[in-house]
Amino acid sequence: MLKLSFYALTAFGLLASPLTADQEPASQEASVEEVDLSKISESFGHLIGKNIETIGFKLDIVKVIQGLQDQAEGKDSPLNEMECFQAISTVQENIFKKQAEENLIKADEFLAKNSTIEEVVSLEEGKLQYKVEKAGAGNLVEEHFSPLIRYVGKFIDGKVFGSSKEDEMISLDETIPGFSKGLIGMKEGEKRTLFIHPELGYGTNGYLPPNSLLTFEVELIKANAPKPADVDTLSSNNSEVATPSHAKEVIR
Repeated sequence: MLKLSFYALTAFGLLASPLTADQEPASQEASVEEVDLSKISESFGHLIGKNIETIGFKLDIVKVIQGLQDQAEGKDSPLNEMECFQAISTVQENIFKKQAEENLIKADEFLAKNSTIEEVVSLEEGKLQYKVEKAGAGNLVEEHFSPLIRYVGKFIDGKVFGSSKEDEMISLDETIPGFSKGLIGMKEGEKRTLFIHPELGYGTNGYLPPNSLLTFEVELIKANAPKPADVDTLSSNNSEVATPSHAKEVIR
């Protein structure tokens, strides 16, 4: 839960990294006077600021600066390092819990309202819905198939969190339940939007905000594609962050 890349582990770590042979300064003749310490100091402050942002909540920057000044003057910190990390972890956990509760309410409300739209089909009441955006005419996707698809994954507010960069082969036995069930019955050439409750998505697991309602715009290219023997698959409770080069991880 603790998200500290934090300046104590990153920015300050730069101080402990000696130059290697291939990282020597351009000029061995450079003197201390030729180095702009003011720019270094200011830039180092930016490094600290960037890493502070990763902890997930807003710190009192005035107090952060005071802490830097006090440390430089040899004054004691109000918390030791372990106490500080534990306190940060507690705040993060409280924020996570509150966000999970709020997102679950939003998901339930969205699906309840969405179910009143004529074009929306409910596969599981209050849990899984879809809307056909374009009809298909090819083969049908069946259970345990590995369809070839293109997709865009979005949050409830429309923000994109993942997409395929090319046609992706997805094993229905290895995706999140809502995605797998939502594809069954699709015809080749069909485009469908899935609406997935967090109970059939990631819930409070994974790298996405906890209890996020997910929507997927999916186009079916081929109902069942051969599965390469060397494809590394990931389980639906995977907590690794998906990257553009591994877009298919988003729905595992």
